[in-house]
Amino acid sequence: MSPTVVVLDYGSGNIRSAVRAVERTGATVELTTDLRAAESAAGLVVPGVGAFASVMAGLRDTDAVDVIRARHAASRPVLGICVGLQVLFARGSEHGVTTDGIGLWPGDVRRLHAPVIPHMGWDTVEAPAGSAMFAGIEDERFYFVHSYAAHTPPAGTRTAITTHGEPFVAAVEDGTTWATQFHPEKSGDAGARLLANWVTTLD
Repeated sequence: MSPTVVVLDYGSGNIRSAVRAVERTGATVELTTDLRAAESAAGLVVPGVGAFASVMAGLRDTDAVDVIRARHAASRPVLGICVGLQVLFARGSEHGVTTDGIGLWPGDVRRLHAPVIPHMGWDTVEAPAGSAMFAGIEDERFYFVHSYAAHTPPAGTRTAITTHGEPFVAAVEDGTTWATQFHPEKSGDAGARLLANWVTTLD
Protein backbone atom coordinates (compact mmCIF):
# COMPACT_ATOMS: atom_id res chain seq x y z
CA MET A 1 0.00 0.00 0.00
CA SER A 2 1.46 3.39 -1.00
CA PRO A 3 2.13 5.96 1.73
CA THR A 4 -0.05 9.05 1.92
CA VAL A 5 1.71 12.41 1.47
CA VAL A 6 0.08 15.79 2.03
CA VAL A 7 1.46 18.80 0.17
CA LEU A 8 0.47 21.76 2.30
CA ASP A 9 -1.58 24.34 0.38
CA TYR A 10 -1.29 27.67 2.19
CA GLY A 11 -1.27 30.05 -0.78
CA SER A 12 2.37 29.61 -1.75
CA GLY A 13 1.74 29.86 -5.49
CA ASN A 14 2.13 27.23 -8.20
CA ILE A 15 3.11 24.05 -6.38
CA ARG A 16 1.53 21.51 -8.73
CA SER A 17 4.98 20.48 -9.96
CA ALA A 18 5.83 19.34 -6.43
CA VAL A 19 2.61 17.33 -6.26
CA ARG A 20 3.33 15.61 -9.58
CA ALA A 21 6.95 14.88 -8.65
CA VAL A 22 5.98 13.19 -5.37
CA GLU A 23 3.21 11.26 -7.15
CA ARG A 24 5.84 9.81 -9.50
CA THR A 25 7.47 8.09 -6.50
CA GLY A 26 4.33 5.98 -6.12
CA ALA A 27 2.99 7.82 -3.08
CA THR A 28 -0.64 8.86 -2.79
CA VAL A 29 -0.52 12.67 -2.76
CA GLU A 30 -3.11 15.20 -1.61
CA LEU A 31 -2.78 18.98 -2.03
CA THR A 32 -4.85 20.42 0.79
CA THR A 33 -5.37 23.06 3.46
CA ASP A 34 -6.85 20.42 5.81
CA LEU A 35 -4.71 20.43 8.95
CA ARG A 36 -6.14 17.11 10.14
CA ALA A 37 -4.88 15.53 6.92
CA ALA A 38 -1.52 17.28 7.40
CA GLU A 39 -1.29 15.90 10.93
CA SER A 40 -2.20 12.31 10.04
CA ALA A 41 -0.42 11.82 6.70
CA ALA A 42 2.64 9.60 6.56
CA GLY A 43 4.59 12.53 5.09
CA LEU A 44 4.08 16.30 4.91
CA VAL A 45 5.62 18.47 2.18
CA VAL A 46 6.04 22.20 2.94
CA PRO A 47 6.74 23.98 -0.35
CA GLY A 48 7.81 27.60 -0.47
CA VAL A 49 7.69 30.13 -3.28
CA GLY A 50 8.35 33.85 -2.80
CA ALA A 51 9.51 35.82 0.21
CA PHE A 52 10.20 34.50 3.70
CA ALA A 53 7.70 36.91 5.30
CA SER A 54 4.86 36.03 2.92
CA VAL A 55 5.42 32.30 3.35
CA MET A 56 5.36 32.68 7.14
CA ALA A 57 2.19 34.80 6.90
CA GLY A 58 0.52 32.05 4.86
CA LEU A 59 1.56 29.37 7.33
CA ARG A 60 0.32 31.40 10.28
CA ASP A 61 -2.97 32.32 8.60
CA THR A 62 -3.72 28.64 8.02
CA ASP A 63 -2.54 27.61 11.53
CA ALA A 64 0.03 25.29 9.96
CA VAL A 65 3.02 26.37 12.07
CA ASP A 66 1.99 24.28 15.08
CA VAL A 67 1.36 21.25 12.86
CA ILE A 68 4.88 21.43 11.45
CA ARG A 69 6.40 21.86 14.91
CA ALA A 70 4.36 18.97 16.29
CA ARG A 71 5.34 16.63 13.47
CA HIS A 72 9.00 17.49 13.95
CA ALA A 73 8.79 16.95 17.72
CA ALA A 74 7.06 13.60 17.21
CA SER A 75 9.54 12.46 14.50
CA ARG A 76 6.79 12.46 11.86
CA PRO A 77 8.34 13.03 8.41
CA VAL A 78 8.40 16.55 6.96
CA LEU A 79 10.01 17.73 3.71
CA GLY A 80 10.61 21.46 3.23
CA ILE A 81 11.43 22.83 -0.25
CA CYS A 82 13.13 26.17 -1.05
CA VAL A 83 11.57 28.79 1.24
CA GLY A 84 10.05 25.74 2.94
CA LEU A 85 13.59 25.08 4.18
CA GLN A 86 14.27 28.70 5.09
CA VAL A 87 11.23 29.10 7.35
CA LEU A 88 12.37 26.17 9.49
CA PHE A 89 15.12 28.45 10.80
CA ALA A 90 14.64 31.04 13.53
CA ARG A 91 14.50 34.22 11.47
CA GLY A 92 14.58 35.63 7.97
CA SER A 93 15.74 39.14 7.00
CA GLU A 94 14.65 40.66 3.69
CA HIS A 95 14.69 44.33 2.65
CA GLY A 96 15.48 45.44 6.19
CA VAL A 97 12.56 43.52 7.70
CA THR A 98 13.17 40.59 10.07
CA THR A 99 10.48 37.93 10.40
CA ASP A 100 10.37 35.09 12.91
CA GLY A 101 10.46 31.63 11.36
CA ILE A 102 9.12 28.34 12.67
CA GLY A 103 12.29 27.97 14.71
CA LEU A 104 13.10 24.27 14.44
CA TRP A 105 16.72 25.33 14.01
CA PRO A 106 18.64 28.41 15.22
CA GLY A 107 20.10 30.89 12.76
CA ASP A 108 19.15 33.57 10.28
CA VAL A 109 18.26 33.52 6.59
CA ARG A 110 19.80 36.49 4.77
CA ARG A 111 20.68 37.69 1.28
CA LEU A 112 23.53 35.90 -0.42
CA HIS A 113 26.76 37.84 -0.94
CA ALA A 114 27.59 36.88 -4.51
CA PRO A 115 28.48 38.65 -7.78
CA VAL A 116 25.34 37.29 -9.47
CA ILE A 117 21.94 37.29 -7.74
CA PRO A 118 19.73 35.32 -7.84
CA HIS A 119 21.58 32.04 -7.70
CA MET A 120 19.76 30.33 -10.55
CA GLY A 121 20.49 27.08 -12.32
CA TRP A 122 22.19 23.76 -11.73
CA ASP A 123 24.81 23.35 -9.02
CA THR A 124 26.53 20.65 -7.02
CA VAL A 125 26.18 20.08 -3.29
CA GLU A 126 28.68 18.86 -0.74
CA ALA A 127 26.60 16.01 0.66
CA PRO A 128 27.19 14.96 4.27
CA ALA A 129 28.58 11.52 5.03
CA GLY A 130 26.00 8.85 5.73
CA SER A 131 23.13 10.88 4.29
CA ALA A 132 19.92 8.99 3.54
CA MET A 133 18.69 12.01 1.57
CA PHE A 134 21.56 11.89 -0.91
CA ALA A 135 21.98 8.12 -1.06
CA GLY A 136 22.98 7.26 -4.63
CA ILE A 137 23.07 10.91 -5.75
CA GLU A 138 26.00 12.30 -3.77
CA ASP A 139 27.73 13.70 -6.86
CA GLU A 140 24.70 14.94 -8.80
CA ARG A 141 23.61 18.50 -9.61
CA PHE A 142 20.37 20.12 -8.46
CA TYR A 143 18.33 23.11 -9.60
CA PHE A 144 18.46 26.28 -7.48
CA VAL A 145 16.66 29.60 -7.78
CA HIS A 146 17.02 31.89 -4.75
CA SER A 147 18.57 35.11 -3.49
CA TYR A 148 18.48 34.33 0.24
CA ALA A 149 19.87 31.42 2.23
CA ALA A 150 20.68 30.06 5.66
CA HIS A 151 24.39 29.98 6.43
CA THR A 152 24.72 28.12 9.74
CA PRO A 153 24.38 24.32 9.68
CA PRO A 154 22.06 23.29 12.54
CA ALA A 155 23.90 21.33 15.24
CA GLY A 156 23.22 17.61 15.30
CA THR A 157 22.02 17.42 11.70
CA ARG A 158 23.46 16.22 8.43
CA THR A 159 23.80 19.41 6.39
CA ALA A 160 24.72 19.73 2.72
CA ILE A 161 26.60 22.84 1.62
CA THR A 162 26.79 24.67 -1.71
CA THR A 163 28.87 27.73 -2.52
CA HIS A 164 27.63 30.67 -4.58
CA GLY A 165 29.75 33.64 -3.65
CA GLU A 166 29.81 32.19 -0.14
CA PRO A 167 28.91 28.82 1.43
CA PHE A 168 25.26 28.32 2.32
CA VAL A 169 22.96 25.56 3.55
CA ALA A 170 21.76 23.54 0.54
CA ALA A 171 19.90 20.84 2.48
CA VAL A 172 19.32 19.66 6.04
CA GLU A 173 18.56 16.14 7.23
CA ASP A 174 17.39 16.26 10.86
CA GLY A 175 16.02 12.85 11.73
CA THR A 176 12.72 12.60 9.86
CA THR A 177 12.67 16.31 8.98
CA TRP A 178 14.36 16.91 5.63
CA ALA A 179 14.62 20.19 3.73
CA THR A 180 16.26 21.43 0.54
CA GLN A 181 17.11 24.92 -0.67
CA PHE A 182 17.08 23.59 -4.23
CA HIS A 183 13.97 22.29 -6.00
CA PRO A 184 14.01 18.49 -6.24
CA GLU A 185 10.85 18.60 -8.36
CA LYS A 186 12.83 20.59 -10.98
CA SER A 187 16.06 18.60 -10.65
CA GLY A 188 15.46 15.78 -13.11
CA ASP A 189 16.51 12.25 -12.24
CA ALA A 190 18.58 13.36 -9.24
CA GLY A 191 15.63 15.19 -7.71
CA ALA A 192 13.35 12.24 -8.41
CA ARG A 193 15.78 9.94 -6.59
CA LEU A 194 15.91 12.32 -3.61
CA LEU A 195 12.11 12.35 -3.38
CA ALA A 196 12.07 8.56 -3.66
CA ASN A 197 14.65 8.35 -0.87
CA TRP A 198 12.31 10.44 1.31
CA VAL A 199 9.20 8.39 0.49
CA THR A 200 11.01 5.16 1.45
CA THR A 201 11.28 6.55 5.01
CA LEU A 202 7.49 6.91 5.35
CA ASP A 203 5.38 4.40 7.28
